Amino acid sequence: MDSLQSGLLKSFLLHLAIAGFLFASATFETPTPTVMEVTLNAPQSEPSEKIVSAISVDQNAVEKKIAELKQKEDAQKKAEEKRIRDLERRAVQARKERETEARRIKQLEQQRLAKEEEKRKAEAQAKKAREIEKKQREQAQKAQQETLAAEKAAKAAAQKRKAEEDALRKAEEARKLREAEEKRKAEEAEQARQKALEEKMLQEQLAKEQAARARIRQQQVLTEVEKYQALITQRIQQNLLTDEKMRGKECRVNIRLAFNGLVTSVTSLGGDKIVCDAALRAVRMADTLPVSKEKDVFEQLKNINLTIKPNL
Repeated sequence: MDSLQSGLLKSFLLHLAIAGFLFASATFETPTPTVMEVTLNAPQSEPSEKIVSAISVDQNAVEKKIAELKQKEDAQKKAEEKRIRDLERRAVQARKERETEARRIKQLEQQRLAKEEEKRKAEAQAKKAREIEKKQREQAQKAQQETLAAEKAAKAAAQKRKAEEDALRKAEEARKLREAEEKRKAEEAEQARQKALEEKMLQEQLAKEQAARARIRQQQVLTEVEKYQALITQRIQQNLLTDEKMRGKECRVNIRLAFNGLVTSVTSLGGDKIVCDAALRAVRMADTLPVSKEKDVFEQLKNINLTIKPNL
């Protein structure tokens, strides 16, 4: 509000200064020099009347302008005061609404707490009733169990006597069966020993044959691996760009291959830098290298180390 009053005051002073400037300009303006003209028999009072009239008109305009500015300022001031009263009224109304809402919320909370207390008491009473019912049920079950236990004990005594008699009879039968079973097991054990001896001899023979076949296959795999290593080296040599600087030098590289011979990675393991750069470039140019379709041979080729020597 202070900033608004300050702005209105500055506006009023500015308009007042402009009005004063206009008034001074109209009243004290220096007339432009003119050549004196003499007119015979001319009325002497007319120029003086015109000057007074002009001054009077300008003064009235200034006062009217000042009045308009003051009226506008008063209207703005009243509008601002009305706006502030409206804001204060709305603030009071909002505070009342907040207080009403707070009282309503407090009342609802009290109602909720009262309901919770009623619920708690009801649950406590229900729990107590359930405990009494449970205790009565346990007592009834205990009495029933005692009756059943007595009946079961009498029945068990009768069964025990019968069981003892049956046990004596079965013990004799079991002794005879045991002797027969022991005899049968001894015969079966002898047969099993003979069969195990025969199976052991057969397994030893099969192991010798499998070892011989494995050695033959290993040799075949090694031969195939050497063949494909030579083919891979030949393919790399075909793509190798050589230079006289490489004469007598070499590089060792590691190549990893997919099942179809696709080069998945190639890295240098050491050697002459120029030869290594050329070897790596040659492997990447080849893209796919020859590999065997046999799984055991491919297992030896999928991760190989080769020494590349330029043919110079």
